[in-house]
Amino acid sequence: MPFALPMTQAPRTPIALPGLHIGHATHAHRPTGCTVWLWPQGTVGSVEVRGAAPGTRETDVLHPDNTVSEVHGLCLSGGSAFGLDAASGVMHWLAEQGRGVAVGPARVPIVPSAVIFDLTVGDAQHLPDAALGRAACASATPHGVPSGNWGAGAGATVGKLRGPDQAMRGGFGQCELRMGELRMLAWAVVNAVGDVWHPLTHQCLAGARTAPDSLTLVDMWQALAGDHSPHHAWLGGNTTLGVVATNQRLNKQQAHRLAMAAHNGLAQSIKPVHTAFDGDAVFAFSTGSLHTEPDVVRLGAMAAQALSLAVVDAVMSAQSLRLGTRWWPSATERGLT
Repeated sequence: MPFALPMTQAPRTPIALPGLHIGHATHAHRPTGCTVWLWPQGTVGSVEVRGAAPGTRETDVLHPDNTVSEVHGLCLSGGSAFGLDAASGVMHWLAEQGRGVAVGPARVPIVPSAVIFDLTVGDAQHLPDAALGRAACASATPHGVPSGNWGAGAGATVGKLRGPDQAMRGGFGQCELRMGELRMLAWAVVNAVGDVWHPLTHQCLAGARTAPDSLTLVDMWQALAGDHSPHHAWLGGNTTLGVVATNQRLNKQQAHRLAMAAHNGLAQSIKPVHTAFDGDAVFAFSTGSLHTEPDVVRLGAMAAQALSLAVVDAVMSAQSLRLGTRWWPSATERGLT
């Protein structure tokens, strides 16, 4: 049964929390880019990595046992491991604003980062870099950013168990849930090897297709049980990145539990998920403006629900892409709304 606490879902528009600025930067020469979150002072963060092929930077500092709690930025990017360079631009931009952990006379901004693999979509010589990270910071707004194929989601695809040429469009999605004063926001960069399913209707929205020129989806469960195991998928060629944020004040350990719970949202909306082919990671942040005692069970359920719906928003906001003879259709081309 779907999660059904008495809460409301915010309209399908860009979302943000007070003090948070978010920015996309999309490469001018191919579908790739980065998205940054510039957190208000005092934001606490953590992360849970469950995919077997992650591409990350500064995630160890977010472990609950480690010293630093405050996080200043987050950078998600395309470009595989090359795209981690975009976080350098975010760090330098924040340092110029006087943001960072004081270490003697210096300030060091804490900017975790993670990447998706999108090198097969267009000319892989064009990569997110530090300049693109700076551009995302310069464009960051307190009003949120659009869903679809922007920023880190520009080159995202899903449903690659039959190989990249039979995939569909992924992208960047978002969702907000509210319960009284409590807010739970979620964003997803969806580049999964698995198919995307709606967690409430149990309908497959986007996934592996029977042929490169077809809109018919493979029955992936039958394929996995039969002779069509995922031998066409690429190790490390896929990843879904999630971000959840709440105004509820949390410590680092509680933020880590929130990230763990939010992974359930990926399991509700992506099948299969957390595979050997994916680098799935979920970041969790608390801006701390709501000072009530946290109900960690309620927060975890809200985070999972919000992230599952952010995954849906990503594929439903995506646009079809043709590059030469290759075609990655969107979910809406299948007549879905």
